[in-house]
Amino acid sequence: MKKFLFFLLIPMFFPACKSPPKIVENPVVEVLEPEFEIVSISIIKGELINTEFEAVLKIGNPNEFPVELSTIKYELHGNRMFWADGIENNIVHIPAKNSGETKFRFSMNFINMNRRLLDDVIAMRQVQYNFKGNAVVKASTARALSFIMDFNCSGLSEVKPKAD
Repeated sequence: MKKFLFFLLIPMFFPACKSPPKIVENPVVEVLEPEFEIVSISIIKGELINTEFEAVLKIGNPNEFPVELSTIKYELHGNRMFWADGIENNIVHIPAKNSGETKFRFSMNFINMNRRLLDDVIAMRQVQYNFKGNAVVKASTARALSFIMDFNCSGLSEVKPKAD
């Protein structure tokens, strides 16, 4: 009789030994890096020594989902001379397969600058720019991790008065 009870009790222990279900995580989505371009550099307030500028930055999103740039740390050079650096936070939300623009302001002191650069700005000619730094990119999908990307773009930008 004891053997019979023993065999009846054994099956009751098997469910307690059952391993927990395996959790399958979603694979991480590959995020393509956004593309940067300076659209324009505008003079906000020009004085003899210090001049305030506004740069318009266009950011292209080649991904199939929206992305956000939460921080940009940058250096801006014009005509191969240092203009400004800084950090901007809460930059822009960019829709999928689209682009967005953001503006940032900086001031420049012309005392230690090349006279030709001052002449180009006063005459509102195009300037050769180099915009480099890094940005924190966050994809608007739960399966993608945020990451820091480096950027370095160059080109010509017009210098124009700030439109009201």
